[in-house]
Amino acid sequence: MLKKILALMAMLYAAACFAAVDVNKATAAELDSVKGIGPGISTKILDERKKGNFKDWTDFVDRVKGVGDKNAAKFSAEGLTVNGDTFKGMPAAPAKAKKADAKAAAAMPAAAETPAAAPAMDAKAQAAADKAAAKKAKADAKAAKAAEKAATKAKPAASTAK
Repeated sequence: MLKKILALMAMLYAAACFAAVDVNKATAAELDSVKGIGPGISTKILDERKKGNFKDWTDFVDRVKGVGDKNAAKFSAEGLTVNGDTFKGMPAAPAKAKKADAKAAAAMPAAAETPAAAPAMDAKAQAAADKAAAKKAKADAKAAKAAEKAATKAKPAASTAK
């Protein structure tokens, strides 16, 4: 019974930690709690909010200097919202995964990228396709790294054989 209570408390704590922070309602401390937002950006956000609430993400990006599409995507991924909405622009991608993402994008068939096919794909199917593409990109990157490592090991062995 005690384990169940502790597990419930841990889940409630985790849910509170990952709760979304709305830019129109958050205090400076709440904005600072979002990864990537420091005191400088939170001050800029609060100064712009004094002029009026943000209508949407484009309004937020336009009014707050130092926040572009990339930062907006990162902040949204970390739990920042504008009027309860997440950023719908370009997705936030880790810096190391850029090459793998480029390979995955090149490998996707052209039919999936056409505007006519986009509305037909529902959110779950899109999420599954994105997950599969990310998994394939990760596997490709791992294989390339293994091949590079094998080539590096083979190079010294070949030079000592001469």
